[in-house]
Amino acid sequence: MMDTSLGLQFIGEILGTFILVLFGGGVVAGVVLDKTKSNNAGWVVITIAWGLAVAMGAYVSGYLSLAHLNPALTLGLAFAGEFPWANVPAYIGGQFIGAFLGATIVWLHYYPHWKATKDQGAKLGVFATGPAIRHYTSNLFGETVGTFALVFGIMSIGANEISAGLNPLIVGSLIVVIGMALGGTTGYAINPARDLGPRIMHAILPISGKGSSDWAYSWVPVVGPILGATIAATAYNAIINHNVSVWLYVSVAVLIVFEFIAMSMDKKQA
Repeated sequence: MMDTSLGLQFIGEILGTFILVLFGGGVVAGVVLDKTKSNNAGWVVITIAWGLAVAMGAYVSGYLSLAHLNPALTLGLAFAGEFPWANVPAYIGGQFIGAFLGATIVWLHYYPHWKATKDQGAKLGVFATGPAIRHYTSNLFGETVGTFALVFGIMSIGANEISAGLNPLIVGSLIVVIGMALGGTTGYAINPARDLGPRIMHAILPISGKGSSDWAYSWVPVVGPILGATIAATAYNAIINHNVSVWLYVSVAVLIVFEFIAMSMDKKQA
Protein backbone atom coordinates (compact mmCIF):
# COMPACT_ATOMS: atom_id res chain seq x y z
CA MET A 1 0.00 0.00 0.00
CA MET A 2 1.00 3.62 -0.47
CA ASP A 3 2.58 5.50 2.43
CA THR A 4 0.94 8.73 1.29
CA SER A 5 -2.33 10.05 2.70
CA LEU A 6 -5.62 9.23 1.02
CA GLY A 7 -5.91 12.91 0.08
CA LEU A 8 -2.64 12.76 -1.85
CA GLN A 9 -3.69 9.50 -3.47
CA PHE A 10 -6.92 11.23 -4.56
CA ILE A 11 -4.84 14.01 -6.17
CA GLY A 12 -2.62 11.40 -7.79
CA GLU A 13 -5.59 9.72 -9.44
CA ILE A 14 -6.85 13.11 -10.68
CA LEU A 15 -3.47 14.01 -12.22
CA GLY A 16 -2.83 10.60 -13.75
CA THR A 17 -6.26 10.23 -15.30
CA PHE A 18 -6.10 13.82 -16.54
CA ILE A 19 -2.89 13.01 -18.43
CA LEU A 20 -4.35 9.73 -19.71
CA VAL A 21 -7.43 11.42 -21.19
CA LEU A 22 -5.52 14.50 -22.37
CA PHE A 23 -3.11 12.42 -24.46
CA GLY A 24 -5.56 9.64 -25.36
CA GLY A 25 -8.41 11.92 -26.35
CA GLY A 26 -5.93 14.30 -27.91
CA VAL A 27 -4.50 11.74 -30.33
CA VAL A 28 -7.99 10.69 -31.42
CA ALA A 29 -8.89 14.34 -32.02
CA GLY A 30 -5.75 14.84 -34.07
CA VAL A 31 -6.53 11.81 -36.23
CA VAL A 32 -10.28 12.22 -36.81
CA LEU A 33 -10.92 15.98 -36.77
CA ASP A 34 -10.61 17.83 -40.06
CA LYS A 35 -7.76 20.22 -40.92
CA THR A 36 -5.34 18.94 -38.29
CA LYS A 37 -1.80 18.10 -39.40
CA SER A 38 -2.28 14.52 -38.12
CA ASN A 39 -5.64 13.94 -39.82
CA ASN A 40 -6.10 10.35 -41.02
CA ALA A 41 -2.88 9.18 -39.33
CA GLY A 42 -4.66 5.93 -38.57
CA TRP A 43 -5.39 3.25 -35.99
CA VAL A 44 -1.75 2.36 -35.33
CA VAL A 45 -1.00 5.93 -34.23
CA ILE A 46 -4.05 5.89 -31.94
CA THR A 47 -3.17 2.57 -30.28
CA ILE A 48 0.47 3.48 -29.68
CA ALA A 49 -0.42 6.92 -28.32
CA TRP A 50 -3.07 5.47 -26.01
CA GLY A 51 -0.50 3.05 -24.61
CA LEU A 52 1.92 5.90 -24.00
CA ALA A 53 -0.91 7.98 -22.50
CA VAL A 54 -1.52 5.29 -19.89
CA ALA A 55 2.21 4.99 -19.19
CA MET A 56 2.66 8.75 -18.78
CA GLY A 57 -0.43 8.95 -16.57
CA ALA A 58 1.05 6.24 -14.37
CA TYR A 59 4.39 8.04 -14.14
CA VAL A 60 2.68 11.30 -13.18
CA SER A 61 0.55 9.70 -10.46
CA GLY A 62 2.70 6.79 -9.34
CA TYR A 63 4.56 8.66 -6.60
CA LEU A 64 1.26 9.87 -5.09
CA SER A 65 -1.16 6.97 -5.61
CA LEU A 66 -1.23 3.40 -6.87
CA ALA A 67 -1.91 4.79 -10.37
CA HIS A 68 -5.08 2.81 -11.02
CA LEU A 69 -6.49 5.53 -13.31
CA ASN A 70 -9.39 3.16 -14.00
CA PRO A 71 -12.50 2.47 -11.87
CA ALA A 72 -12.69 -1.07 -13.25
CA LEU A 73 -9.19 -1.85 -11.96
CA THR A 74 -9.97 -0.24 -8.60
CA LEU A 75 -13.20 -2.22 -8.19
CA GLY A 76 -11.70 -5.45 -9.49
CA LEU A 77 -8.85 -5.29 -6.98
CA ALA A 78 -11.30 -4.41 -4.20
CA PHE A 79 -13.52 -7.39 -5.01
CA ALA A 80 -10.41 -9.58 -5.02
CA GLY A 81 -9.42 -8.31 -1.57
CA GLU A 82 -6.31 -6.60 -2.95
CA PHE A 83 -7.45 -3.02 -2.31
CA PRO A 84 -9.34 -1.55 0.68
CA TRP A 85 -12.98 -0.69 0.03
CA ALA A 86 -12.60 2.40 2.21
CA ASN A 87 -10.31 3.91 -0.44
CA VAL A 88 -12.51 3.07 -3.44
CA PRO A 89 -14.66 6.27 -3.44
CA ALA A 90 -11.60 8.55 -3.35
CA TYR A 91 -9.91 6.69 -6.16
CA ILE A 92 -12.95 6.55 -8.43
CA GLY A 93 -13.84 10.15 -7.64
CA GLY A 94 -10.34 11.27 -8.55
CA GLN A 95 -10.41 9.25 -11.76
CA PHE A 96 -13.63 10.86 -12.95
CA ILE A 97 -12.51 14.37 -12.04
CA GLY A 98 -9.31 13.80 -13.98
CA ALA A 99 -11.29 12.50 -16.96
CA PHE A 100 -13.61 15.54 -16.89
CA LEU A 101 -10.62 17.89 -16.85
CA GLY A 102 -8.72 16.03 -19.56
CA ALA A 103 -11.72 15.98 -21.90
CA THR A 104 -12.32 19.69 -21.36
CA ILE A 105 -8.71 20.59 -22.22
CA VAL A 106 -8.87 18.45 -25.37
CA TRP A 107 -12.00 20.36 -26.43
CA LEU A 108 -10.26 23.70 -25.85
CA HIS A 109 -7.04 22.64 -27.53
CA TYR A 110 -8.82 21.64 -30.75
CA TYR A 111 -11.40 24.42 -30.51
CA PRO A 112 -11.50 25.62 -34.17
CA HIS A 113 -11.46 22.06 -35.53
CA TRP A 114 -14.87 21.14 -34.11
CA LYS A 115 -16.53 23.66 -36.40
CA ALA A 116 -14.40 22.53 -39.33
CA THR A 117 -15.49 18.91 -38.86
CA LYS A 118 -18.95 17.87 -40.08
CA ASP A 119 -18.86 14.24 -38.95
CA GLN A 120 -20.74 14.14 -35.63
CA GLY A 121 -19.65 10.55 -34.99
CA ALA A 122 -16.02 11.56 -35.29
CA LYS A 123 -16.54 14.32 -32.75
CA LEU A 124 -18.11 11.90 -30.28
CA GLY A 125 -15.27 9.45 -30.93
CA VAL A 126 -12.79 11.94 -29.47
CA PHE A 127 -14.62 11.68 -26.14
CA ALA A 128 -16.12 8.20 -26.00
CA THR A 129 -16.02 4.81 -27.68
CA GLY A 130 -18.57 3.35 -30.05
CA PRO A 131 -18.86 -0.02 -31.76
CA ALA A 132 -17.84 -0.65 -35.36
CA ILE A 133 -20.97 -2.82 -35.59
CA ARG A 134 -23.66 -2.23 -32.97
CA HIS A 135 -24.26 -5.69 -31.57
CA TYR A 136 -24.64 -5.37 -27.82
CA THR A 137 -23.97 -9.05 -27.09
CA SER A 138 -20.62 -8.98 -28.88
CA ASN A 139 -19.79 -5.43 -27.78
CA LEU A 140 -20.27 -6.30 -24.09
CA PHE A 141 -18.25 -9.50 -24.50
CA GLY A 142 -15.45 -7.58 -26.22
CA GLU A 143 -15.18 -4.95 -23.49
CA THR A 144 -15.19 -7.70 -20.86
CA VAL A 145 -12.46 -9.70 -22.60
CA GLY A 146 -10.32 -6.62 -23.24
CA THR A 147 -10.48 -5.53 -19.61
CA PHE A 148 -9.88 -9.09 -18.41
CA ALA A 149 -6.67 -9.10 -20.45
CA LEU A 150 -5.72 -5.69 -19.03
CA VAL A 151 -6.21 -6.54 -15.35
CA PHE A 152 -4.85 -10.09 -15.50
CA GLY A 153 -1.87 -8.68 -17.37
CA ILE A 154 -1.29 -5.89 -14.85
CA MET A 155 -1.40 -8.32 -11.93
CA SER A 156 0.97 -10.69 -13.74
CA ILE A 157 3.39 -7.86 -14.56
CA GLY A 158 3.33 -6.83 -10.90
CA ALA A 159 4.33 -10.35 -9.85
CA ASN A 160 7.53 -10.23 -11.89
CA GLU A 161 10.82 -8.67 -10.83
CA ILE A 162 11.25 -5.70 -13.17
CA SER A 163 13.76 -2.85 -13.00
CA ALA A 164 12.43 0.12 -11.05
CA GLY A 165 10.44 2.55 -13.16
CA LEU A 166 9.74 0.24 -16.11
CA ASN A 167 6.33 -1.06 -15.03
CA PRO A 168 4.31 1.83 -16.54
CA LEU A 169 5.98 1.36 -19.94
CA ILE A 170 5.27 -2.37 -19.87
CA VAL A 171 1.64 -1.73 -18.94
CA GLY A 172 1.53 0.82 -21.76
CA SER A 173 2.73 -1.90 -24.13
CA LEU A 174 -0.08 -4.10 -22.87
CA ILE A 175 -2.56 -1.33 -23.73
CA VAL A 176 -1.09 -1.10 -27.23
CA VAL A 177 -1.47 -4.81 -27.94
CA ILE A 178 -5.01 -4.85 -26.52
CA GLY A 179 -5.90 -1.98 -28.83
CA MET A 180 -4.33 -3.57 -31.89
CA ALA A 181 -5.63 -7.08 -31.24
CA LEU A 182 -9.04 -6.50 -29.64
CA GLY A 183 -9.88 -2.81 -29.99
CA GLY A 184 -11.16 -2.74 -33.55
CA THR A 185 -14.66 -3.87 -32.58
CA THR A 186 -15.59 -1.41 -29.83
CA GLY A 187 -12.74 1.11 -29.61
CA TYR A 188 -11.54 -0.64 -26.43
CA ALA A 189 -12.73 1.62 -23.62
CA ILE A 190 -11.59 -0.93 -20.99
CA ASN A 191 -11.97 1.93 -18.50
CA PRO A 192 -15.29 3.47 -17.36
CA ALA A 193 -13.69 6.81 -16.42
CA ARG A 194 -12.00 7.12 -19.81
CA ASP A 195 -15.36 6.61 -21.56
CA LEU A 196 -18.17 7.81 -19.29
CA GLY A 197 -16.29 10.86 -17.99
CA PRO A 198 -15.56 12.36 -21.43
CA ARG A 199 -18.99 11.26 -22.71
CA ILE A 200 -20.59 13.37 -19.97
CA MET A 201 -18.39 16.30 -21.02
CA HIS A 202 -19.42 15.77 -24.66
CA ALA A 203 -23.02 16.19 -23.52
CA ILE A 204 -22.25 19.28 -21.42
CA LEU A 205 -19.69 21.23 -23.46
CA PRO A 206 -20.84 23.59 -26.25
CA ILE A 207 -19.06 21.62 -28.97
CA SER A 208 -19.74 23.11 -32.39
CA GLY A 209 -21.99 20.87 -34.51
CA LYS A 210 -22.01 17.95 -32.09
CA GLY A 211 -24.65 15.23 -32.23
CA SER A 212 -25.94 12.68 -29.76
CA SER A 213 -23.74 11.42 -26.92
CA ASP A 214 -25.10 7.91 -27.65
CA TRP A 215 -26.39 7.14 -24.18
CA ALA A 216 -28.02 3.95 -25.48
CA TYR A 217 -24.54 2.42 -25.79
CA SER A 218 -22.95 4.08 -22.76
CA TRP A 219 -23.65 1.20 -20.37
CA VAL A 220 -21.47 -1.24 -22.36
CA PRO A 221 -18.08 0.45 -21.69
CA VAL A 222 -19.01 0.68 -18.00
CA VAL A 223 -20.51 -2.74 -17.26
CA GLY A 224 -18.11 -4.72 -19.47
CA PRO A 225 -14.90 -3.33 -17.97
CA ILE A 226 -16.12 -3.66 -14.37
CA LEU A 227 -17.10 -7.30 -14.89
CA GLY A 228 -13.95 -8.07 -16.88
CA ALA A 229 -11.74 -6.55 -14.19
CA THR A 230 -13.53 -8.35 -11.37
CA ILE A 231 -13.36 -11.70 -13.13
CA ALA A 232 -9.67 -11.15 -13.93
CA ALA A 233 -8.62 -10.09 -10.42
CA THR A 234 -10.54 -12.86 -8.66
CA ALA A 235 -9.45 -15.47 -11.23
CA TYR A 236 -5.81 -14.42 -10.80
CA ASN A 237 -6.10 -14.90 -7.05
CA ALA A 238 -7.78 -18.27 -7.55
CA ILE A 239 -5.18 -19.53 -10.02
CA ILE A 240 -1.98 -18.02 -8.67
CA ASN A 241 -2.71 -17.59 -4.95
CA HIS A 242 -5.21 -20.46 -4.58
CA ASN A 243 -7.63 -18.01 -3.00
CA VAL A 244 -11.06 -18.59 -4.49
CA SER A 245 -13.52 -15.76 -3.85
CA VAL A 246 -17.29 -15.92 -4.16
CA TRP A 247 -17.02 -12.74 -6.24
CA LEU A 248 -15.51 -14.77 -9.07
CA TYR A 249 -18.71 -16.79 -9.37
CA VAL A 250 -20.91 -13.77 -8.80
CA SER A 251 -19.20 -11.69 -11.49
CA VAL A 252 -19.43 -14.52 -14.04
CA ALA A 253 -23.11 -14.97 -13.21
CA VAL A 254 -23.76 -11.23 -13.57
CA LEU A 255 -21.97 -11.25 -16.94
CA ILE A 256 -24.22 -14.05 -18.14
CA VAL A 257 -27.30 -12.09 -17.05
CA PHE A 258 -26.13 -8.97 -18.86
CA GLU A 259 -25.34 -11.01 -21.97
CA PHE A 260 -28.95 -12.25 -22.03
CA ILE A 261 -30.12 -8.65 -21.65
CA ALA A 262 -27.83 -7.65 -24.52
CA MET A 263 -29.22 -10.48 -26.66
CA SER A 264 -32.75 -9.20 -26.13
CA MET A 265 -31.64 -5.70 -27.11
CA ASP A 266 -30.06 -7.07 -30.28
CA LYS A 267 -33.27 -8.87 -31.20
CA LYS A 268 -35.26 -5.64 -30.82
CA GLN A 269 -32.96 -3.71 -33.12
CA ALA A 270 -32.70 -6.52 -35.72
